[in-house]
Amino acid sequence: MCGIIGLLIKKPELRESLGELMVPMLVAMSDRGPDSAGLAVFTATLPENYRKFSLYAGGQQFDWEGLSQAFQTAFNSSPTLQTNGNQAVLISEQPPDQIKQWLKANYPQLHLLSTGRTIDLYKDTGRPSLVADRYHFKSLKGSHAIAHTRMATESAVTPAHAHPFTAGEDFCLVHNGSLSNPNMIRRRLEPQGIHFETDNDTEAACRFLEWRMRAGDDLETAIHRGFEELDGFYTFLIGTADKLALVRDAFSCKPAVVAETEDYVAIASEFRALAHLPNVKSAHLYEPDPEELYLWNV
Repeated sequence: MCGIIGLLIKKPELRESLGELMVPMLVAMSDRGPDSAGLAVFTATLPENYRKFSLYAGGQQFDWEGLSQAFQTAFNSSPTLQTNGNQAVLISEQPPDQIKQWLKANYPQLHLLSTGRTIDLYKDTGRPSLVADRYHFKSLKGSHAIAHTRMATESAVTPAHAHPFTAGEDFCLVHNGSLSNPNMIRRRLEPQGIHFETDNDTEAACRFLEWRMRAGDDLETAIHRGFEELDGFYTFLIGTADKLALVRDAFSCKPAVVAETEDYVAIASEFRALAHLPNVKSAHLYEPDPEELYLWNV
């Protein structure tokens, strides 16, 4: 049992309040997932040649200033580094593959959480309210975000196993449920050169869908392929640079509710996570149908 949360702000003037609206949603789902929590937020898009890298240093003190200086020496270019305790967002116009190789070679203790032009990602172990306070979720701003509270059922409780999972650029997924064939998916993707970082079943779904998109599918087609290939019980909430997508399996045994107004689209595992939202009493409220794709554009 886990909790999923999503919020897409339709009116640009309300994007300053994204974090303030999201945190009560996340905390309300604490009973569904007390082990760990995470949040991916999509912010203003960087220029075409720039990328940002969300980094996690674990429970240790980390010398972010030293990393910045070493980066400047290696690339003859100063990165922008936004630090937040044991996590940081590094922004640079250097080729992404070169930065990833440099990080892996010189800072193997760092975990790369996400890469892209719009996405920032934070996740850690602990009660969702503590994780939200630790990384100042209330101050986050952006067009849309997805979040997750985890109750581990099939793999370890670690920051790496927390959701959201990412693959490629500006793509992430949270999941309530369990897949019965993640190892089959892994065996199919690993010969394609796709590297898995955990044994979590959700990572298999995330990497499968992103692999299909890199092969030429749009998001909708990739998800419909998922109906054929991903076996098990699931409610998936997916975020991209300009979309929010929600889908449930054919049995729909994992709950979800949607509230939509002229100002926002809000999604959660239970209505109580939405009850504080402005004008929610007049929102269009509904439960998503099984194997039906719900898609919202920024």
